[in-house]
Amino acid sequence: MTSATDPLSLPAHPRLIATDLDGTLLRDDKSVSDRTIAALAAAEDAGIEVFFVTGRPPSWMGIVRDHVHGHGLAICANGAAVVDLHAGGKLLEVHPLDREKALAVVRAVRDAAPGASFAVELTTGISYEPAYPPFRFDPVAAVAPAEKLLHEEEPGQGPPVIKLLAFHPELAPDGFLTLARTSAGHLASITRSSPTALLEISGLGVSKASTLALCCAERGISSDEVVAFGDMPNDVEMLTWAGTSFAMGNAHPDVIAAASGRTVANNEDGVAVVIEQILARRAGLI
Repeated sequence: MTSATDPLSLPAHPRLIATDLDGTLLRDDKSVSDRTIAALAAAEDAGIEVFFVTGRPPSWMGIVRDHVHGHGLAICANGAAVVDLHAGGKLLEVHPLDREKALAVVRAVRDAAPGASFAVELTTGISYEPAYPPFRFDPVAAVAPAEKLLHEEEPGQGPPVIKLLAFHPELAPDGFLTLARTSAGHLASITRSSPTALLEISGLGVSKASTLALCCAERGISSDEVVAFGDMPNDVEMLTWAGTSFAMGNAHPDVIAAASGRTVANNEDGVAVVIEQILARRAGLI
């Protein structure tokens, strides 16, 4: 694995930077440092597009909206939604989780891990079961069993499901992930980004990588022209797909194994460190 301090690990002419947010671009206090803001702006001034690629739902993107410079595109909910941050988070694409598949996942995970509780992310907001930890960002969310949250009066008439969340109060995070993938991985894509036993469940085949690949293809950008950053298992597919990828200094072991390089931690502005070095290499300074 190469280091961000090794100029030979940096692509000579990248066209797109894809970065996760929590634990990657954001510091632990959820701030974006002045150094990172300047690096993102410098990248776009140099003609390199910047995509925010996150597990967050579209409604939670206000944290970076003030730091958007050029196109303002964000891939949210682990690839299930593409939004335009310049247009107030307008949904441009949705890759939903089928409601019947979501119900099948709920049943399979409940059987495999008694005590699991669920939340449902729709394009209109998030709701959750009574045992699920409440969302402080959405105090008016509906609280009901998953079967009721996923029910439609008329099939196909309800808002799309962009993600199902599963929480377990006792299991270890990676253990819960393995168990859920074993029992329901044939029904949906299952990953995690939280330090707790909280799983994120999308439509089968939907990931940060799948949607990023589609967005890049629309722009004539190849994977070799992409530099990606991440820190948790939900970033693994993206880091594997990108021609150049960096695990943060605080990254999960699976992420370190998947990435082609490593940078310093999010609290040390690891994304900015690499962007600055990319731009210096383009300018012939290193």
